[in-house]
Amino acid sequence: MPAVIGHDAKGKAPLLAPFSLMPEISVILPFHNESAGVHRLLHRLYPVLGQLGLSYEIICVDDGSTDNTFASLVHERQFDQRLKIVRFARNFGKETALTCGLHLAKGDAAITMDSDLQHPPEVIPELVKKWREGFEIVYAARANRETDGRLRRILSRAFYAVFRTIADVPMPEGAGDFCLIGRKAVDAINALPERNRFMKGLTAWVGFKQGTVPFEVASRENGHTHWSFFRLIRFAFDGLSAFSTLPLRIWTWCGAAVSFAAIAYALYLILDTLIYGVSVPGYASLMVGILFLGGLQLLSLGVIGEYMARIFTEVKARPLYFVSERVGFE
Repeated sequence: MPAVIGHDAKGKAPLLAPFSLMPEISVILPFHNESAGVHRLLHRLYPVLGQLGLSYEIICVDDGSTDNTFASLVHERQFDQRLKIVRFARNFGKETALTCGLHLAKGDAAITMDSDLQHPPEVIPELVKKWREGFEIVYAARANRETDGRLRRILSRAFYAVFRTIADVPMPEGAGDFCLIGRKAVDAINALPERNRFMKGLTAWVGFKQGTVPFEVASRENGHTHWSFFRLIRFAFDGLSAFSTLPLRIWTWCGAAVSFAAIAYALYLILDTLIYGVSVPGYASLMVGILFLGGLQLLSLGVIGEYMARIFTEVKARPLYFVSERVGFE
């Protein structure tokens, strides 16, 4: 059994508890202020899972919601006792909620998906079919990004292209948190101790046989996205920095290029002085050079600082999350 990084709020009992019946499929749903859509999501999910002919469990992780999400989930458990609920002590983030779900999952395969119905439950049978064909990890890849704005589509394509290039991890374009992960891959992901949990990258990094199933992203049923533009940019940099040191190496190359240019310019000045004599130095060119080099140094220090911040987070080795309440895990 993989080690559990999360703990109960009291810090005593581990999260995992023995089960008398091992499910074949574990569905992991992170929630954050999604009370309005809980009923609709689960009642679309129940018939889909029932048609699979497999035993299942549904693990709902309430990521510190401030509305009635937890109460709605507890109410829905009367329709299916295989619904299991975890409530975080505070909001720890979606990546952490998915990590918690994978720690708790007992199935031969785990399916992670969003709880806003942009990931249609009706795609699950296709994921399971692909898994039965021998694929350990099956991504539900977006067939298009028509629901996104033009700028977001451009940046998303750029991110996937850059990630595949500098991280050397075969993550398919359009692949997100909607995927099926087999037991071997789940155990491998749970064995990774890092705190910077870029789950899409971790899922791709562990390897195994991977496949994709295209799907059309549905419109959001309730509420609005919690991901602002700047939060997405930061999330993208978190993913890149977690799987590549290229941003650090870039500044080595920039330093070498600037040094080469400085040496070439110094040689030019020496030859110009020997041939034409001493000329009055230009104030504008001096200021441009100073400002350019100063900006380059500050930018490089900023990138180094981002990596140092991640080292600081890893060294502290705090638990990824704390759980305040659990329902259905006895």
